[in-house]
Order: sequence, then C-alpha cells, then structure tokens
Amino acid sequence: MASTACIPPAPAPQDAVGLRDRARGALLGLAVGDALGAPAENMKPSEIRARWGRITGYVADRPAGTDDTEYAIFSGLLLARHGSALTQAHVEAAWHEWIADREEGPFRGAGFSERGTLENLRRGLAAPISAQHRHAWSDGLAMRAAPHGVFAAGRPAEAARLAAIDGSVSHEGEGIYGGQAVAAGVAAAMAGASTVAVVASALAVVPDDSWTARCLRRALTAAHRGERAVRSAVVIGGYPWTDLAPEAVALAFGAYAAADGDFTDAVLTAVNMGRDADTTAAVAGALAGATRGVHAIPAAWADAIGPARGSCLPTMAGHHVLEVADLLTRAARLAPPDPARVRVAPVRFARPPARLPSDPDRVPPGTEALPPAAVPTPSNTATAPPDPEEAPRATQRVAYAPEPVPVGAEVLPPNARPAPSAPAPAPPDAERAHRNAGRVPAGAAQVPGDAPWVPGIPGRAPREVAETPVREPVRATRGPGTAAPAVPGGPPADTHPGGSRPPSDPAAHAPVPEAHAAGANAAEAGP
Repeated sequence: MASTACIPPAPAPQDAVGLRDRARGALLGLAVGDALGAPAENMKPSEIRARWGRITGYVADRPAGTDDTEYAIFSGLLLARHGSALTQAHVEAAWHEWIADREEGPFRGAGFSERGTLENLRRGLAAPISAQHRHAWSDGLAMRAAPHGVFAAGRPAEAARLAAIDGSVSHEGEGIYGGQAVAAGVAAAMAGASTVAVVASALAVVPDDSWTARCLRRALTAAHRGERAVRSAVVIGGYPWTDLAPEAVALAFGAYAAADGDFTDAVLTAVNMGRDADTTAAVAGALAGATRGVHAIPAAWADAIGPARGSCLPTMAGHHVLEVADLLTRAARLAPPDPARVRVAPVRFARPPARLPSDPDRVPPGTEALPPAAVPTPSNTATAPPDPEEAPRATQRVAYAPEPVPVGAEVLPPNARPAPSAPAPAPPDAERAHRNAGRVPAGAAQVPGDAPWVPGIPGRAPREVAETPVREPVRATRGPGTAAPAVPGGPPADTHPGGSRPPSDPAAHAPVPEAHAAGANAAEAGP
C-alpha cells in the first residue's frame, strides 16, 4: 500500500552558489560521518563508552571513509553521467565496468548485499535478478543514495525514483525503500526544508505499511527524548546483524531530528548509538550537511577527508566527494527535461462522448439520419487501438460520428485509420433499415436488455445472427451410451442414460460464422 503522506512543500532551490554549498555539505558530511563512525561499527553504546567514553571526534589515527563513501562516489559519478535519463541498464553496465569485471580487489569492507550482487553479476545474471540474494534488505543502497537527492534538489519524488533505479541491481523491498527515503530527505534538505519536513518527505516516498515507514515514525516520535530513546524505539534487541536498512535509516533520521538538523550533534548522536555506525552517521551527515551547508562542518573534520583510497572499490581511488558534488550540481543545472516524462494535455471535447444505450429499442440521437456511407460497417470502422482502456472510447467515437470534434483532433492515430476501401453502394431501403437497426423483429432471439450491436464494440451480438430465428432442435431422451449432437453455440455433447439419439436436423446444425459465435450463444441462452 502506497504511502498516503503528502510531500510537504519545500522552498524553491537556492541559486547556483547556494545549491553548490548544500551539495558539498551533503557529500562531505556523508564522508565525515562515515570516517567518524567507522571505528564504532557493530558496537553497542556500552562498548563505545567503555573504550572511548563519548566519541566527540575522530578516534582513528588516519580517519578515512569506508565502502560507504566509495559507493556514494560510484553512484554520484554514474548519475553525473546520465542524469534523469538513468536506466537500470546504465547501472548494471557500471557495476560490470567499474566493479564486477575487474580483477582488482579485495573489496574490503563491502557489505553482504554488494558481495551477493557481485557474485550474481559474475555468474551472468542480469538486473533485477542480480538483486535476488539473501541480503537485499541491507542498507547498502541507503549509504549511496545521497547523490540522488543532491542531483534532484527540491524534488524528493524524482530523487526517490532515481534511487530505486540505482538500487534495482543490488536491492529489493526494504533495501530499496531505505535508499528512497534517504534520497528524498536529502532532496528536501537541499531546498531548505525544515527538519520535520525533511523526515516527512522521506516518509512520503515509501509504502505506509512498510517496515521502513514504521521505523521512521518511531524514530521521529522518540527524537525529542534523545539518542537512547531513539535507539530503544528502533533497534531489535538481540539481533546480531546491524545493516538492516529499516533500522539504520531510522537511526540516522532519528539522530538528525534529535539534533534539529545541527551537523555536529546529528553525526555524533548517530556515532554513539553504535550498530552500523559508519552508515548511520554518513546518512545523518548527508542530511545535516544538505540542511546547513558545507560551512556547518567543523574545519578539523572536513580537512581530514581526502580523495578516496579505493580500499573497497579500486576504480574510485583518487576521486574526492567535493569533486562529485560539483559534478552533480552542474549536471542538475544543465540537464534538459526528460521528454519521456513530459505530460501532454489531453484533448478536451465540447461534451462527453455519447454512452451506449441501455434500452435495446433506442438508438443514440443523431445516428438515425446518418448517410448510408457513414453507417458503421466492418470496412469503414476504425480499428481499436491496442490499449484496452482506450478501445471502447476510440470505437465509440467513430461509431457515433455526430459528436463534435475539436480542431486538430480530426485525424485519427495511425493505428486507428479506417481501411482504404470505398463504401459499397447502399440499397434503396438502406436508410429505412438503418433507422430500424435498434429494433428487434418479433420472434428474433435477442437476450432481453442487450443493446443493438455496433461493429467494433465487443460484447454486442451481430444483427444478422440476432435477428435470425433460431430453430429449436427436436430433442429426445438419449439412451445409454448415446451422445447428443453437437449444436453450434450449444453445450458440448455428452452421454446420458435412457432414451435414443434424436434425428438429425440440417437446418439446426447450419455452420455459424466464427465472428458471430458470441451472438449465437447469446440467442440460445435466452429464457
């Protein structure tokens, strides 16, 4: 069930300088959070306190980003290359080009979802089958989803769409939802949305009854009570795996909401809650960095972030997150609108098209005096378009020609042009026959309540069959082992005990054209 929440209105994105500042804040904030949280990954808060007390800065000698930063660079470069035209094929090709088809390794620090995806791709499986492994619920997409929000600043729904395309190679279900929530939240923050609006934007793009949505709501409810309340509301006690997307994403949003968007507080709250601390702090840093801008990041933390080392993805070595942020800002500013997503206004008629008559003895007004050449026949009735929802409208518009047509709508689509054959000359009494088209002569076998048949409209019996009296075959009691004759349009032959085979009636067994079989069935099914 899709979410019923509405994406809150966000302020219009700032000018190029403002967007660049927020974009740099989002991706540098992600890298800083990743480096701060890496030492505390998979630890409990009590274990963190026992080893370092409360973490307030870098505790590693050489702080550096992990797979979270390198995969975010991967997604950012891919998005800068393709923009809104990104497809599943582009993502799959990039996985092969930059990761799966290379001999380099060792992919140190890669999560279970990434390793499962690499194994499937190397076995020859294509997306989305490549995402069908046991770890598609992980936070591997969430950790690399921030670039989609940077690119689609102020457009949370578009950011979520792009994140889902990115994740279709490696994730499914809750793994996709987690990435969409992060992308939408960053997109809203890039436009200057409030903390509450950022979380609401994330909730609006995931199913309302999903595990991700439930965890986000719990985290937001507990945020005002601090990090311990957020952790208690979200974390599954005793569960050993920490990279659950619903849990990690909710902890990150909870830390961001508890700090009211302040960068330092948001990141340190996420780090000291433990669990998948490098990912939760990276996501919280991306949200807060997009909200407050790059200058909100402490200089000592920012200066420690250099180009990626390529410890997990060797092809990403040498790329800096600030470089990727600038590429995304430029791509978002220069990208033309996607023609495939531009909506065309529908043609508006002066009044709604006529409805099919509900009374079988009445014909829609205006069809009585049609000239003989305009009478709908199989030779001059347009072929219905392939879309089943459009078929009744298209055939109805051709059958009832007097309906007004606006200028420019006279030409039917190419697949609905009438056949080029000229209409046959009408007999002298054609007009009278057309006026009586809706009437059924006495004795005719037409199901009560059926409307007159119009060529091209399914479900109506052909007039030639409906107006032909159906002879009731002489029936006799069948004897043991004898089979009833096959009557066109009737029930299949079977064997009944008692009686004898009825005499053959050639008139009753005359072949019925295949196109009129529905009408014969309707006639024989009468009361």
